[in-house]
Amino acid sequence: MPTVGVGDLKDDDFLLDVREDDEWRTGHAEGALHIPVSEFVARYGELTEAAPQDGRVHVICRSGGRSAQVTMYLVQQGIDAVNVDGGMQVWQAAGRPVVRDDGQPGSVL
Repeated sequence: MPTVGVGDLKDDDFLLDVREDDEWRTGHAEGALHIPVSEFVARYGELTEAAPQDGRVHVICRSGGRSAQVTMYLVQQGIDAVNVDGGMQVWQAAGRPVVRDDGQPGSVL
């Protein structure tokens, strides 16, 4: 499965966060699209509308397991998708910003 490290991500890369609502509210990457894995198939159209045409989708969760499942699904659909290795835990440990919906600093559950 295609994977990318947090350190390889650029600020303008398209990021899809598949964690659940409580995890998202606690903290997420600014600008990420949030579609929980539990609702992903039903809300798939939101991704296809938001994702850049001919662009890559970087899929992230807490540690990489759920995002790996979604990445495999997207690849099967013909979408250029990669799993973010280590997820939001590595994102936060690398010093990347984590925010809440109100713009205040957040944390990773």
